[in-house]
Amino acid sequence: MHTIPAGIQELPFRQAIVDPVVFASAFCNLKLHDGQKRWLKSSVKSENLLHTGNRWGKSLVQAVKFLQYCVFKIRPMRFIGVDRYEAVNASITLDQANIIFSHAVALIKKNSVFAYLVDDIKFAPFPHIKFANHATFWARSTQRRGEFLLGHDYDFFNFDEAAFETHADYVVNEVIKMRLADRDGQLDYTSTPCGKNWFYRKMLQLQKNPEQAYVQRGDSRENPFISQDYLARRVNELSADRVAQNIEGRFVDIGDEVLTEEQIQRAIVQSTGLAASDPHHSYVHGWDLARKRTFTVGITLDVSVTPRQMVAFERFHHRDWPQVYAAIRTRHRRYGGRTIIDATGLGDVVLSELRDIGAEGFNFGERGGKAKAELIANLQQMFAAGRVCITPVEQTSPDGEYWSLLNELREFTWENNQHCDAVFALALALWALRPIESPDAPRAFRLGRW
Repeated sequence: MHTIPAGIQELPFRQAIVDPVVFASAFCNLKLHDGQKRWLKSSVKSENLLHTGNRWGKSLVQAVKFLQYCVFKIRPMRFIGVDRYEAVNASITLDQANIIFSHAVALIKKNSVFAYLVDDIKFAPFPHIKFANHATFWARSTQRRGEFLLGHDYDFFNFDEAAFETHADYVVNEVIKMRLADRDGQLDYTSTPCGKNWFYRKMLQLQKNPEQAYVQRGDSRENPFISQDYLARRVNELSADRVAQNIEGRFVDIGDEVLTEEQIQRAIVQSTGLAASDPHHSYVHGWDLARKRTFTVGITLDVSVTPRQMVAFERFHHRDWPQVYAAIRTRHRRYGGRTIIDATGLGDVVLSELRDIGAEGFNFGERGGKAKAELIANLQQMFAAGRVCITPVEQTSPDGEYWSLLNELREFTWENNQHCDAVFALALALWALRPIESPDAPRAFRLGRW
């Protein structure tokens, strides 16, 4: 039997059923910003769509919504007598779906009231939370055109990062909506926009039907709990279109991305994750070095497997040069192999310092800037051919600055790419895999073979 936590009788259960903001405050000890409050109070229609800039807080607010819906089994009154209640957060990958799930788990573990409301938390075979009232909250992926959702039925479904689903029309209309048919379930779509694709068309469709649907936009700057200085820097770094999409949460036609979403998703799905070195494998390391406000990033690829797997990653700034050299040497000692370094503007100084590990330099400005274009083109070709796998790493600094490799890959364009240090580190590693015989390759890359 559960031990009822002290003070649970005083919690405002009646108000929390009808007011999700009260639930967030009383049950989760959370203070939400105004945009999050508006979403929770208004997104109660059959279909609800939230399109926001990055770091607006949509993952956290959806975690609150899942907990409230499961604790009180929120659904049409005519199904109130049905014992079972199923809710799911689904996304393009299970890793992505786990973000909202992990927020919910953190809230449960942080607040003693849930010791009475939750029976169990399991992570296999799929992550799920079992509530004392027989409700279950799942995290699943929409991979293989929603194959892992077939055969299930749900009361509440959140399609997270829906804009990045490559088979969205089929997944939504042929799979998701039929999972909600049993008990007239609710469907939410939450995502940062990705151009004017199907998610944009869905937004327009729902806007025309306010009786059955609710649509809301969220600007990242609405969130006072993240670094506003960081957002200001992002605004200065990005093009106007990128600011509109990634900060303001608007739908814009960009069209100059180097990589398609399908290529990025394929690279993630086939990834085996970061891994220790294997003495029987060969590796290559790409290092993009920091300039003023940018970061030093090192990425290691295992080139003994096909497709090439990203197995090591490091990203930092504000370190003295001896510390940077030490990080590069440490990586080389662990994995061995070739090390390719961005030597633009640094040239012989860096290569001389790292001559003990045989570091090779790449100058982005070589041949009038053509070298950089060729580097990007090779990156594009490797992704198009499905020859590289990446692990979607993320970082949050102590002052709240958030970064993800996935966002960098999506934002990477032919022209406005000065802030994409990790993508260039990956590109440098991939450069070593291009045909060595190419007459266009800089001399350093024609000196040896694998």
